[in-house]
Amino acid sequence: MSLTVATLITGLILLSFGALFLVSNSAIRSMFKAFPRSQTASVVFFGGGAAWFLYNVAHMSTADVIGFSSPTPFVFIFGALAVLSFFYLPEFLSVRGLSVLILVGSWPLLMSAYGRYEIPERLFMVTALYVAIAAAIYLAVSPFRMRDFFEWLYRTPGRSRVLGGVLAAYGVLLACVAFTY
Repeated sequence: MSLTVATLITGLILLSFGALFLVSNSAIRSMFKAFPRSQTASVVFFGGGAAWFLYNVAHMSTADVIGFSSPTPFVFIFGALAVLSFFYLPEFLSVRGLSVLILVGSWPLLMSAYGRYEIPERLFMVTALYVAIAAAIYLAVSPFRMRDFFEWLYRTPGRSRVLGGVLAAYGVLLACVAFTY
């Protein structure tokens, strides 16, 4: 993936989330408040994150496989754990799934900027991705914090608009930076 495409993707994602927080009508507000415990969101986000993770595990090199001759046993073990988590760990599974998607999705985006030290503008994208990675790790450990964050965010109407404005502005900045490489 090229650095231009990776920066543009990151910018468009931030712009999309910023627009959702800026609009902030009752349907969007209720969608965000229901997200942490939504079963549909759990299937989409955790299922997608587990599938992407299993794809990465299935394509591990033989140097990464410990004790086995191929990564196939790891695929079955982690696949079984993913399926069992829907039954034995359903609480806040959508938040954990979003965290997994952020973590596995950041890798190709960060790799597009790796070693490109002659382009200092790449740091705009890299900074946004590292903030997202830190938030994903935090939310994977304490997923109930996302519920608390949405309750805090929508307690005062202006907070969601400020967050939306910041995210949208940074998304526009990244979209503009993407075309300067």
